[in-house]
Amino acid sequence: MNELSKETSPYLLQHANNPVHWKAWNSNTLSQAKTNNQLIIVSIGYSACHWCHVMEHESFEDNEVAQTMNAHFTNIKVDREERPDVDAVYMKAIQIMTGRGGWPLNIVTLPDGRPIWGGTYFRKNEWINSLEQLQELYQSQPEKMLEYAEKLQTGLESLSIIPESKTEVLQDLILPLIEKWKKSFDNDFGGMARAPKFMMPNNYAFLMRYGFQNNDQALLDFVDLTLTKMAYGGLFDTIDGGFSRYSVDMKWHVPHFEKMLYDNGQLVSLYADAYKRTKNPLYKEVIEKTLSFVTREWLTDEGAFYSALDADSLNQEAHLEEGAFYVWTEIELKEILKEDFDLFSIVFNINPFGHWEHDHYVLIQSQTLEAISKQNEISVVALQTKKQQWEKMLYAVRENRSKPRLDDKCLTSWNALMLKGFVDAYKALHDQNYLEIAHQNAAFIIQKLWSPEGNLLHSYKNNQASINGFLEDYATVIEAFIALYEVTFDEKWLQYSKQLADYSLEHFYDKTSSFFTFKSDLDEALITTHYETEDNVIPASNSIIAKNLYRLSIYFNHSYYEKISTEMIHKIIPNIDYPSAFSNWLDAFLNLSPQQKELAICSKDAVLFSAQYNQEYIPNVVIAGTTQQSSLPFLAERFVEQKNLFYVCQNKTCDLPQEHFEAAFKDLTS
Repeated sequence: MNELSKETSPYLLQHANNPVHWKAWNSNTLSQAKTNNQLIIVSIGYSACHWCHVMEHESFEDNEVAQTMNAHFTNIKVDREERPDVDAVYMKAIQIMTGRGGWPLNIVTLPDGRPIWGGTYFRKNEWINSLEQLQELYQSQPEKMLEYAEKLQTGLESLSIIPESKTEVLQDLILPLIEKWKKSFDNDFGGMARAPKFMMPNNYAFLMRYGFQNNDQALLDFVDLTLTKMAYGGLFDTIDGGFSRYSVDMKWHVPHFEKMLYDNGQLVSLYADAYKRTKNPLYKEVIEKTLSFVTREWLTDEGAFYSALDADSLNQEAHLEEGAFYVWTEIELKEILKEDFDLFSIVFNINPFGHWEHDHYVLIQSQTLEAISKQNEISVVALQTKKQQWEKMLYAVRENRSKPRLDDKCLTSWNALMLKGFVDAYKALHDQNYLEIAHQNAAFIIQKLWSPEGNLLHSYKNNQASINGFLEDYATVIEAFIALYEVTFDEKWLQYSKQLADYSLEHFYDKTSSFFTFKSDLDEALITTHYETEDNVIPASNSIIAKNLYRLSIYFNHSYYEKISTEMIHKIIPNIDYPSAFSNWLDAFLNLSPQQKELAICSKDAVLFSAQYNQEYIPNVVIAGTTQQSSLPFLAERFVEQKNLFYVCQNKTCDLPQEHFEAAFKDLTS
């Protein structure tokens, strides 16, 4: 076994038996490469990555490939989920070099770590030939490689610079961005008009908020179309709950079958907000099924959440096959469903629309149950009952199949996203179990991932926390703790959030750029400083922390938090070209709009009143509350015994308190 056998990451351990002399990313490995004057191969992936497994099988398990790699290179395997900092820097490099990115990500660097060549997936012979040519060039003309590395390094560093803008009225920039964005909409199936289709939960959270606050019904209809088609598609596992990472087609049908914690946490939050706005029972079903799946498959006895399920599982021939656990043949379905098969095939499209490849079908709904019931002379209630029975039958059969492999590490940032998902589901559905699980997870983060020195740790496995936390960990945990405060009014969650915000300001904030670096100043620097500013499937850690500081500035009357948050937003907004890559920044900018308000609930029954409030979709309000005298600056001297007082505030000015919730609610929504 190679050195990866000493690691805890499931992805690294999958490569421990490779003939390649893999090493982990650490200072010793990097120092050895310099000492030996060897080029470095940095190969980055993650445990649920299908093409990572393919390249491992074709190349890294092959002795001929290993011979080439071991003879001339220092070979480093990186789990991108454990080391998002390393992944981000080299992903930028590959995008500069090739114009595209993805995983597996394979980079060759100089002994000092500066990249000179790379790509994503390579076939065996292409990989060997490329490595041999690179080694030959390094031996014969190293100055050429050095010159290229220096130019690429300059390009990498330039990407970190956010240009100053002289735009005065930022509000005027937003509508043109929305109109530009609308041109990319798929008005048949929702989402963007391209494939593959990623869910991008924050895109739709922003579009829903913008549509709601600006009375843009067409935009709200588009969001609902997207959420409905996503829930209908094979992307959503209607049998067991939970979403796969993305679909390879335009109709959300055939997923790339891995299920990721970060997707499901954010999608629960999105569907919870959409349910609060519409009370659509489909959205409720998605929330309940997804959280049932998460609780059953990923929740640990310690209150943590595992990271992912692989796309691949063993098929009937005992070979790993993508989607084998999830797909069905017509013969199987007829045998299971018997006389119900014909109706089932209408609901779930066991026809050309639902066909994937070979004789496999991926279940997809294309009509409402109401429409199907009318066409087939069955009541909606009876059809719903049948659908639930079918799903239980298929679940029982599927549980006897070989399950996809589990990535059982627990990541702080992803746990925080799922924690917030449970809180948001509790707001929408008021299921006490969701709040209990959220509290369990918060306790896990505090007890296992927050060190006595004040820093968060990024990863946890085998009762051991490791890797100093990144900005994404602080940003998402603060956001989740603020959400917990909103449903409990327990001020410890705000105090924890403030502690983490202050730590972030001390160890991540760069006054020169006005942004936070991705890595702590206590960690070894990489080849370039990384500022995460683009919102991806997970929003940028800088955009999350900008929103956090805004909320904390209100609770604590903290002008410095407000100043930093506002500066960050004002630097980003004028530089937005593609709004889909900055949707969380746009959402943060809406917090600065004239529609933004605050609500303080001061009453012995404050938590009960908050439950009423939290069941409504009111995205432009920051809520606070107390059941007693509070020292929190926003609530100080507002509580009066034996009274229910509701303060509606705007732009640092509060109206006289209302004594009836309905009157205050009317003021909030007017």
